[in-house]
Parts: sequence; structure tokens; C-alpha cells
Amino acid sequence: MLQRVCRAASPCCDRVYILTPWQERYQASIDNTIPNLHWLAETNPGQGSIVGLLQGMTEIEADWILLLACDLPLLDPAILQIWINQLDRLTNQTLALVPRQSHGWEPLCAFYRKTALPELQNFIQQGGRSFQIWLSQILVQPIHPIDRQSQMLWNCNTPQDFWAAQASDKNITT
Repeated sequence: MLQRVCRAASPCCDRVYILTPWQERYQASIDNTIPNLHWLAETNPGQGSIVGLLQGMTEIEADWILLLACDLPLLDPAILQIWINQLDRLTNQTLALVPRQSHGWEPLCAFYRKTALPELQNFIQQGGRSFQIWLSQILVQPIHPIDRQSQMLWNCNTPQDFWAAQASDKNITT
């Protein structure tokens, strides 16, 4: 699934970064057809994805960072590109572009402005670890996904989930 996410991100981003403490474990499963792939050694494993975003924001030189979880097998680069096209229309004060569904934010398929770094550092230094809480404290432009966009945000938690999704969607391959 990690390779699927990298392949979905690659046409949308100048560089694709994988943040993990286990590069050796995953490197063999990622083929070399993703030319803009780079590895970052996670320095605080087990602290949660929001701490991973903080590390990425400190190490990646980009105005916007597209954060993607590795368990999103239905990612569609065309939909990601539609969302990317919205970034230039956002005010300078907007720090994130995040899908929001009825159950809350979808922070692991979202865009974060590099200038959000001080707010994120402060939140984490105060013990914050919840994307839902942090996103309620900053200016976020919500994306209201419908149909295929909403389906794309489904995360796969078990092999059984993956097999069920594979049986219902011919675009999912191992």
C-alpha cells in the first residue's frame, strides 16, 4: 500500500518523502520507478502522525506539504490535483486545506502550509497530539468531499479490509 500512495503522490508533487524509522524494512517494497522519492528518518517514532508532520515541516523545503497516510489504497492523483489547484486561491492566513466529513477532519490526506510550523510546534510543546483539536485552533479551508473523493479517503486497517476493497474495486491491486 505504501507504494500505491507514493505512486498517487508522485505526479502531484515535485518530491515524495517517506518518513519512517524503518527505511530498510520498506525500501525493498518500493520500486525505483518513482524518481522523485526521498527517505526521511523518523526521529520520534511512536509519537503520532502530528509529530511526524512537525518533523516533515522542519525538514522539507516547500510552501505546502501534502500529508498522506500509507493506508489509503483508493488515492486518486486526479482528485489530489484538483485539491492542489485550490492552494493558490487561499488567503495567506489559511494554514491548511483539509477534507472534512461528518465525523470530522481527514488530516492524513491534507495540505499544510509551511508557515503553520510555529503554531504546530507550540501545540505539540503544550502536549497536544490530536489533529482534530489542532485543526480547530488554526485557520483551515475545508474540503467537502463527495462521491469518489469521499471514497478515496477510506483507510485500510486490516488485510481483510484490503481484500474486501480489492474485490469491489478493480483499480486496487497488490
